[in-house]
Amino acid sequence: MARLLRTVGREFVDSAPIRLVFAAEVSAPPDVVYRALADDVPSWPSWFTAVTLATPTGDGAGREVRLRGGVRFRETIVAAEPDTCYAYRADESNAPGLRALLEEWRLAPEGSGTRVQWTFAADGTGLFRLVLSLARAGVGRSFRDAVRRLDARLAATTP
Repeated sequence: MARLLRTVGREFVDSAPIRLVFAAEVSAPPDVVYRALADDVPSWPSWFTAVTLATPTGDGAGREVRLRGGVRFRETIVAAEPDTCYAYRADESNAPGLRALLEEWRLAPEGSGTRVQWTFAADGTGLFRLVLSLARAGVGRSFRDAVRRLDARLAATTP
């Protein structure tokens, strides 16, 4: 059963009890990466294999996301700053122990490409925090694999 989560603002990315921060580089410029993140939400499962469904909702103001294993989120976009930042807050989820979640994708020019930094900011029960801290390496690997696949996807579709 899905539960409502605590509403958090963008400042939560800096103050969350759990913060997982990962970064990687892609060869595409920031505007192309931003469009893939923010404008082409339905393509996420093709490059982020943990995601099985990503659908824009509310005329693009939100998203519905499903992950492998059956975890679901109803999200609100809290930042859509072209070429620099895309962030969303989870408003509802069936993830056990989760109380609040905000994810932020920061983009910065890096040579002719882009540095992509992803922050997973969360709060939850003690058990949730423990499990997430133990899963840090796997979450990081999932992010790096996703960015590598996104880079290959963008290289194949960008002239």
